[in-house]
Amino acid sequence: MRSYELMTIHRPDLAETEVRTAVSQIETALKTQGVEVGETEFWGKRRFAYEIDHMREGFYSVFYLEAEPGALDEVDRTLSLTDAVVRHKFIRTDNRKPETVTPA
Repeated sequence: MRSYELMTIHRPDLAETEVRTAVSQIETALKTQGVEVGETEFWGKRRFAYEIDHMREGFYSVFYLEAEPGALDEVDRTLSLTDAVVRHKFIRTDNRKPETVTPA
């Protein structure tokens, strides 16, 4: 199992209750793929550093996950097709040891 973070940004024109419902649906979709969902943080509406698709703000949420490689592919595809999600990003957070270089 590897550790990941998933950050999603939902459209600002949605109501907060709709966004919270969408976040819980994402959690359910992750669990059906065999992903262990740890903590989920809902950050609320935040202003963007730059304009994205003519929008200046959005609802942020962060999921902390444990998953096997490849288990996130279907959720990634679904989030890419969802109109309510402006952006999403999976980040691998494992503490991997750096490769040691042997002198030649």
